[in-house]
Amino acid sequence: MNLANKLSIFRILIIPFFVAFIIYYTPEKDYIRFWALAFFSLAVLSDAVDGFVARVKGEKTVLGSIIDPLADKLLLTTCFITLSISDKFPFEYRLPPWLPIAVISRDVILVIGAVIIHMGLGNLQVSPNKLGKVTTFFQMLTIIWVLLKMPYLKIICYITVFFTIISGLTYIANGRRLLNQVVHINKKT
Repeated sequence: MNLANKLSIFRILIIPFFVAFIIYYTPEKDYIRFWALAFFSLAVLSDAVDGFVARVKGEKTVLGSIIDPLADKLLLTTCFITLSISDKFPFEYRLPPWLPIAVISRDVILVIGAVIIHMGLGNLQVSPNKLGKVTTFFQMLTIIWVLLKMPYLKIICYITVFFTIISGLTYIANGRRLLNQVVHINKKT
């Protein structure tokens, strides 16, 4: 197993620690929030490093093309759910429920679409586009924003949900185009 894949697995293994820190956080034990931030930041850094290593060292693998986005989805979904249901954060720093709903709905739709396209094409190369990367950036920034208790959280949430929806629609349009190509090819044969 190469370094990029090990970093993706490491990112998955960080998730329970993040959840535990949020569960055990109280305003009286504010330092725990910084532990959650440190572990989340470590996960974000590992995401950047594993992508860099895979590109620079030419370590792109089939396993990596599955486990890297899976690690991202598990990390972000868990963080969004945990930070939206935790009642220990003051209300102004709690994620509104519509944000994790949008993030999770987009990811579920994309996974279902990927499975359908894979069934139709037999082989699906998953590669994030720039809009998807911007979306991931804003989703990660939102988590950091909450953990730092920065002001104007709602504005960041609106920006994040905007990019989440737009990137989801872009992936759906691209998937539809791929499926139309398969239908068109099948009609010719």
